[in-house]
Amino acid sequence: MKRLTDLVLALLILPIVGPVILVLALMTRRDGGPSFFGHQRIGKDGQTFRCWKVRTMVPNAQEKLKEYLAENPEAAAEWAADFKLRNDPRITKIGRFLRKTSLDELPQLWNVLKGEMSFVGPRPVIDGEIELYGVSRSYYESVRPGITGLWQVSGRNDTTYSERVAMDRAYVRKMSFFGDLGIILKTAKSVLGSTGI
Repeated sequence: MKRLTDLVLALLILPIVGPVILVLALMTRRDGGPSFFGHQRIGKDGQTFRCWKVRTMVPNAQEKLKEYLAENPEAAAEWAADFKLRNDPRITKIGRFLRKTSLDELPQLWNVLKGEMSFVGPRPVIDGEIELYGVSRSYYESVRPGITGLWQVSGRNDTTYSERVAMDRAYVRKMSFFGDLGIILKTAKSVLGSTGI
C-alpha cells in the first residue's frame, strides 16, 4: 500500500515538479559545476543507493570541508556530533535558498520512482552515520528512507542525533497511511513557510 501510494503521488506531481527541477538545474549550472549531486546513502535492507539533489555546494566541497574543519576545532566537533554545520562554508548563495525552501530535495522524486526511497521515512544516512543507530539500525533498514519524515517536521535543527534516532524508531513502530499523510501536510506547511525540512 505504501509503495503504491508513493508511485501514484510521484506520477501525479511529476508534471508540476519536472519543470521546476529543470529551472533550478539551469540556475545551479551557472557556476560551472554540475546541476545535480548524487551521494551514496544507506537504504532498505542496508542496500546503498545514490540519493539525488540539486547541487547546493561549491564544486570542490570535500576539499573545502577538510580545510575548514582542520582550521576550526569547534566546527570539527559540531561535524563529529551531527554530520552537519550551522554555518557551512561549502554552501553557495543559491544553495542557501534551495536548502531553506527544501527545493534541493525535489530530484529525490526519481529515487521514489525507482523504489529506493519513499515520500515519508527516516532521513537517508551516509555510511558513517549508520553506526550511530546502534541497536536501532534494524528499524532504519526495515523501511525505505524518506524525502521527509517525523524528524524533519519535529524541529530537526534543535534535536540531538540520539533524538533523531528515537524518532526514526518511533516512526517505524507506528507507521500508517494517515500518519504519513500528517507528516506530508506538515512538510508542505514548513516548505511554504520557508523553514526547510
